[in-house]
Amino acid sequence: MSTQADTQGSVTTTYKVSGMSCGHCEGAVSGEISKIEGVGSVRATASSGEVTVTSAAPLDEEAVRAAVDEAGFELIGSA
Repeated sequence: MSTQADTQGSVTTTYKVSGMSCGHCEGAVSGEISKIEGVGSVRATASSGEVTVTSAAPLDEEAVRAAVDEAGFELIGSA
């Protein structure tokens, strides 16, 4: 995962997720990650397998892993 902090105090982290192949997959992953407290936005891209999350503070990777798992996919680490 790569993490960047911006000047407004939010954190942007990019994760690599395996198994996404379409817009429905992107929506499922985005929807589950959006439920994590502090998440402001989620952008999942099936073609690259990347999920970019903007949050108020760094997220617990296990919480992200659980959300991705709940959506039916696998968090594989750094993007």
